[in-house]
Amino acid sequence: MKTVVSLPAAALWIALAFRPASALAGGTLEPLRVETPPIIDGNLDESVWRSARAVTGFKTSMPDIGREMADSTFAYAAFDKDNLYFAFRCLESEPGKIKTSVTNRDNMTGDDWVCINLDSFNDQQACYAFYVNPQGIQGDSRFAANNEDFSVDLVWYSAARISDDGYAVEARIPLKSIRFSNRNPVEMGVIFERFVSRRSEHGTHPALDPAKGLSYLTQMRPMIYRDLKQKALFEVLPAVTFAERHAIDGGELAREERKGDFSLTTKYGVTSDLVLEGTYNPDFSQIEADAGQVDVNLRYDLFYPEKRPFFLEGRESFKIAATAASELDPVRAIVHTRTIVDPLAGLKLVGMTGTKHRIAALYALDELPADEAGATGSYAHFPVFRFQRVLRNESYVGGVYAGRELDGSFGRVGGFDAQVRVAEPAWVEWHALLSRAKTDAALSGAGGHSVGGRYRYGARNGEYDFSVKDVSEDFAADMGYVTRTGIFQATALARPKLYPSSSFLRRIDLELFSGQTRDKFSGLWETFNHVSSLFFLGGTSQFKVKYSYSTEIFEGERFNTGGFHVLVGGQPANQFSYSVLYRRIQAVYYSADPYQGTSNRLSGGVTYQPSDKLFSELSFIYYDFYRSSDSKKVYDYPIGRLKLTYQPNRYLLLRAIGEYNDYREEMITDFLASFTYIPGTVLHIGYGSIYDRIRWRDDAYVDSDRFLETRRGLFFKMSYLWRL
Repeated sequence: MKTVVSLPAAALWIALAFRPASALAGGTLEPLRVETPPIIDGNLDESVWRSARAVTGFKTSMPDIGREMADSTFAYAAFDKDNLYFAFRCLESEPGKIKTSVTNRDNMTGDDWVCINLDSFNDQQACYAFYVNPQGIQGDSRFAANNEDFSVDLVWYSAARISDDGYAVEARIPLKSIRFSNRNPVEMGVIFERFVSRRSEHGTHPALDPAKGLSYLTQMRPMIYRDLKQKALFEVLPAVTFAERHAIDGGELAREERKGDFSLTTKYGVTSDLVLEGTYNPDFSQIEADAGQVDVNLRYDLFYPEKRPFFLEGRESFKIAATAASELDPVRAIVHTRTIVDPLAGLKLVGMTGTKHRIAALYALDELPADEAGATGSYAHFPVFRFQRVLRNESYVGGVYAGRELDGSFGRVGGFDAQVRVAEPAWVEWHALLSRAKTDAALSGAGGHSVGGRYRYGARNGEYDFSVKDVSEDFAADMGYVTRTGIFQATALARPKLYPSSSFLRRIDLELFSGQTRDKFSGLWETFNHVSSLFFLGGTSQFKVKYSYSTEIFEGERFNTGGFHVLVGGQPANQFSYSVLYRRIQAVYYSADPYQGTSNRLSGGVTYQPSDKLFSELSFIYYDFYRSSDSKKVYDYPIGRLKLTYQPNRYLLLRAIGEYNDYREEMITDFLASFTYIPGTVLHIGYGSIYDRIRWRDDAYVDSDRFLETRRGLFFKMSYLWRL
């Protein structure tokens, strides 16, 4: 599709981008050094951008690799003694269809956006990603070990402006906000990225190689910064909170707790690439409750993601190779910091020592609740250490130790892992971990182990993945998230990708998966197999059908668990999107006397954005279970959640959440007013209530058809980031 823009604007940007001095189609990029920094306002009319050399020629990375983007994009880079600067000019043939919003941080990835993927060490191990939408709203993440983590929040600055031929973006990244090597020159790697929401079109510069697939870390363009000086980092983050909670007592709400608290976190840059962080009384700042999940008929605990700021930076270093290797893999994480429930103090050291060694060390002192304290003491100690020897091509060898120590008991895991690229689009991963546990005076888990290997391949035409995992019966990872022990497992995945020559049917992903698991406790085998087809339709629509045949061993018995799945989703208009997943499967009722059943499971969500500043999201979950022997319904479990957000500007947010759990006949309301200047400098005021279908009668609670408020809470937090 040919780009159509106003002639004067097009001529100006083409002249700036393709002047003779900027033959930069490939090779190393040298950003422009400036003495007068640009004003970050979204206007690219300053001398720095007229002098900086542009890169262009963006090619698609999704839904296909290597095709021309429908509209042109130009990217620029500059720097001074304190900051890195980037700018984008995104031409748009239909500027009225640009999708954008004024929303809170990291909530703009459904909009149009640009992104700076920055490998600050150029060692192909990890990168920062800085996203900006056409309103200047930020998102940021950390990508490592084939996983992108949006929970990290960095201090940087951005602005954007929409014009009659597209939009422009400016960004300023302080050197204090990133880690980089202390050398001269400093070499980094970059991939500039653009996303067009209405077409689900991703594009990059440099263009990705179809033979390497979506392996960003090995396809970055080198950038050379000369005379880039290390900046001493020292941050102090004091915070105060106040909370008041009420609970029902004798049919009336009574004050349960009124408490003020203080927290202090400090961060010191030992070098430009090694950061030490300490905290007292951290991480009481989660301002949105976890969304409801179905919490009945569970074989293992629910997973809740980490949201607390102190534990987020550097956590990509704790990802162990060949864990979460497939949808069946029970070893999901060796270090999952949500197991630290109420930390009193913490210390963390993350970064590089030299050019080849990456370390991540964490210690946390966790206060135990009163019902757990006693013989085991009042505190649990969490020491964690991670070491990696960095190799080229997104490869490393490493070791890990993680423990949970109490008086008279402990749980410890240690071992080695590696990830090695064996071909352009292929990796081999493995880990060998030993655990040891002591409970009271008894020693158990001695020699418990998890050994895993994985081969994964990903290119334009398909993805292939094979894994083997052996987990002993007594393997224990108290600081991790392990859903099952005592298994031997082998899995295989083939996902060929087809690209029809059709503007409507853009791509087809076929998938064949097979996993075979031996349950060591019973000696029985179970199987898990599925075939599926995913169709990418038109601009944003997707349709997937899947059939599975599977069994599961529980309490020494084999149960059927297969069925079919249907997924539909898309964005018919900028203001509206939806996603619905329906599954009808055979299932197990997990109890001391388990039995076979069938289950219908429906989940999905609808979003509606009537204006750039107002956003609504409705999500729902429905599970039921019918016993096979007599077709009796054992339970149904519906949850509905409505979230309304009004954001008059990038700093101020007003949010209301209502959630109803029909199974528990309970309703939750949650209101928040939040002001965030930069990450760390925030003011939050929240109010929430829980309502149950009960009433107080004759000195007892009885069922009712009306709601009674049973809990109420008020929350206030204020913090200020001092960066010296």
